[in-house]
Amino acid sequence: MHKITAETAEGIVAFEVEEGRKLVLCLEDNGVDILHRCGGNAKCTTCRVEVLAGDPGEIGEPEKIVLATKTDLNDHTRLSCQIRLIDDLQVKVINQASVKGIDAGPRPAE
Repeated sequence: MHKITAETAEGIVAFEVEEGRKLVLCLEDNGVDILHRCGGNAKCTTCRVEVLAGDPGEIGEPEKIVLATKTDLNDHTRLSCQIRLIDDLQVKVINQASVKGIDAGPRPAE
């Protein structure tokens, strides 16, 4: 089990999750209304998070390519739909449905 601490628009949310699960699903399953407009396919970047602490694992080529299209990101920005948990993480959630006023998008596959 890994501990996830997420900074959200509503405050800090902390919970434990199983290794290997996608971060985006863990956040959503624990009450964080994170956006994932492309359904977890590394296409839209709406599920991005800033990794504040912990090891999110290696970045894959599809994620690297789509993040390179954005100019307002830092070196710690990752797509939560592409992170499979291998460590405790502290993250800042960038986009939430309740803040943006739109539907979160189709639920990503496990």
